[in-house]
Amino acid sequence: MSCALPVPADDTQPASQCLPVLRLQAGSAVAATDQLITEVPVAMVYNGVSHAVLLASPADLHDFALGFALSEGILAHASELYDCEAWQSEAGIELRLDIASARFSQLKARRRNMAGRTGCGLCGVDSLDAVAQTIAPLPLRPTLHADSIARAVAALPARQPLHAATGAAHGAAYCHADGSIVLVREDVGRHNALDKLIGALRRQGIDTRDGFVLVSSRASYEMVQKTAQAGIAALIAVSAPTAYAAQLAGQCGLLLAGFARPGRLVAYTHTERLITAHATEIHHVY
Repeated sequence: MSCALPVPADDTQPASQCLPVLRLQAGSAVAATDQLITEVPVAMVYNGVSHAVLLASPADLHDFALGFALSEGILAHASELYDCEAWQSEAGIELRLDIASARFSQLKARRRNMAGRTGCGLCGVDSLDAVAQTIAPLPLRPTLHADSIARAVAALPARQPLHAATGAAHGAAYCHADGSIVLVREDVGRHNALDKLIGALRRQGIDTRDGFVLVSSRASYEMVQKTAQAGIAALIAVSAPTAYAAQLAGQCGLLLAGFARPGRLVAYTHTERLITAHATEIHHVY
């Protein structure tokens, strides 16, 4: 067991590392090196009390801290986070957040152990009632053009350097209504990538009223929940959504689409908001 004391850490640390490998190809074995994504335990500590431990990439940690707190309903506004410091030890990284006392009191009332959330997103939830947060219907529900979504999908790979280097990173992007990508965050976990994106958007004060989130993963219930909690009215995934995700999206007014490729898309909820003129092979699911 390590007894090393934690030390202050940078907001962003190397998200990948180079390791020696034996590469087998075409009947030959060659000693080489390969770049692997970094995955470390990250503890969210609120007012001195550890609340959750997640496995994540050690980059954009302040974005991660704020985005997680907002998307989990721990904070209602970015202004309720007073300070955030990253501390490094041999065991991992602590993100020490100083939050409003009223929010901390509410957090203590519903504390739960959520270690290992990169898998199902609900590990450690102690009751069925704890699964769903109350999400108010989205007040703004702008329309989107399918061609704009296709433009963003085509541009996303070039904005994912960590995935290009390792093949193991998920990406979450915020895109304007015209399909231009504003901001991208990457992480070994899809939930973490989305949390980092939400945190970055709020820290930078970016207006998200007319755009959409694009993720390089499937769209689970929690991905819908986090997007809606951030007040963003559309979530586009390159893979499939779950039925539970589509149910929540339909209830809260979020346009949900999956299997996004240039020129292809499957829209699952609120399809009346998707403009399909001139788009090729757009499918609607009701």
